[in-house]
Amino acid sequence: MAASMMSSLVPGALARFQDDFAHALLAPAGRLVTTMPPEMAALAAQPAFAVYRNTVMKGCIDALQANFPAVTRLVGEEWLRAAAAIHVRDALPADPTLLRYGAAFADFLARFEPATELPYLPGVARLDRYWTEAHAAPDADVLDPAAVAGAAPEALGGTVLHPHPAARWMWFPDAPIYTIWSRNRSGGALDDSLDWRPEGALLTRPRDAVEWIAIDAAGCAFLDACAAGSTVVAAAQAALAVQGNADLARLMSTLLAAGAFRGISFHPQSKEEHP
Repeated sequence: MAASMMSSLVPGALARFQDDFAHALLAPAGRLVTTMPPEMAALAAQPAFAVYRNTVMKGCIDALQANFPAVTRLVGEEWLRAAAAIHVRDALPADPTLLRYGAAFADFLARFEPATELPYLPGVARLDRYWTEAHAAPDADVLDPAAVAGAAPEALGGTVLHPHPAARWMWFPDAPIYTIWSRNRSGGALDDSLDWRPEGALLTRPRDAVEWIAIDAAGCAFLDACAAGSTVVAAAQAALAVQGNADLARLMSTLLAAGAFRGISFHPQSKEEHP
């Protein structure tokens, strides 16, 4: 029935049909008939539609649980699935690959009233999401540290480092989000020995698996500047602006070893170029 209905719809009507169909999938069952156009209410009243509706909902909830394992471990499966069911009604998957589902889940948790007692939860969700993005990012070679070490000192002022497509980073000024997330993501022991301080995180995929390390505010500022196309000198200045005692040599070594960059290039004023 649905296929025959769709085949006769003009583009504008097709868009309305798709919107109504999505609404029927997500609306509470008791409100289906009262809120749907007559033709959609008739479709939704069919027993097969209820089966399809439940299958879609369960698939989305299962995907969110799978894509946010650290969040699930913190709040428990029952809480997570209840919250996910609410979120799904506002954010259906935009991609047929459910591995990528959940881009808006952290923002949802940030405004979800039952989560207000867990102020660190949205940050943990963001790192779960970053893991997914790093895992699904395009493959790319990692910059060899020797390429930086071999650059002429006079060229460093025009050197630009390009972040790896799998690199994701964030600074959390209010809580030790990285520690909370990494313990729960890896199944580590949960205890009270937690130093409540700001933390940053860097997730990369330099090889086949996603890896992560803690980085400081200077590291995040440096990467932000590199992502914006700034030179190494400008990125270093940005790092020092947020953390005056930053050890830039150590910072650079840490980021290169982690595989945070895919390549290096030089400012147009420099005649040298390295892909």
